[in-house]
Amino acid sequence: MALSEFEEKSAELLLEKFLGKRRPPPEIRDRLDIAARIEGQSVILLTIRPVWDNPSVKQKQPFAKIDFIRKTRCWKLFWMRADLEWHTYKPLPKVDSLEKALGEIDRDPHNCFWG
Repeated sequence: MALSEFEEKSAELLLEKFLGKRRPPPEIRDRLDIAARIEGQSVILLTIRPVWDNPSVKQKQPFAKIDFIRKTRCWKLFWMRADLEWHTYKPLPKVDSLEKALGEIDRDPHNCFWG
């Protein structure tokens, strides 16, 4: 089930704050940037880079996903591994707020999200 209008607006505000802190400097954003999108009950974070053999084309690669589970009112955290599959982020598989999930991604104590 998709996020409610209120939940989506709250998520957008948190994502705006998160991206404001984590985006690279403006002078390199044409070579590396990050973005977020909301799809149903999921928040997906992605990197944006030029395609290596055609720099005019941008490639978006997801690296983190946070799913809202309405039944338990928790957020489940996933990371994209080299096999291009989503894997549960085992150090902190679920939290009670999107803000806490974004905080864990920001800190990245296990180097799963930022390398």
